[in-house]
Amino acid sequence: MAETIDDITINWEDEEGRLLVKELKKEVLTKGSWSTIIFMYQEMDKRTEEYKPAKIRVGRYQKRGGRYSLQSKFNISSAKQAKQLVDVLQGWLPEMEQD
Repeated sequence: MAETIDDITINWEDEEGRLLVKELKKEVLTKGSWSTIIFMYQEMDKRTEEYKPAKIRVGRYQKRGGRYSLQSKFNISSAKQAKQLVDVLQGWLPEMEQD
C-alpha cells in the first residue's frame, strides 16, 4: 500500500528480483479519498523472459488510514481493444456534453 499517489505503482518483482510487471507510463485522472489512475505496462513472459506487448490498466484506489489501496481495476489487453473503447467513448461524448 502507498501513502501518496506518487508512491502508487504497478511494478512487480518476484522473489528473485525479476521485474515481472513493468510500468511504462502513469496518469492520475482523479485525486482524493478515491483516486483513479491509468497505467501503461508490460508483463514478462516467464518462458522467454521477454516483455509482452503493452497493456493498459485503469485502477481505483481508496485512501483509508493514510494509505491507498487498490479497490478495483480494469485491464485493456490489446491495442485493438483500446481503439474500440476510444471509438465508443467518442461516439458517446456528444450525448454526455448535452447535459
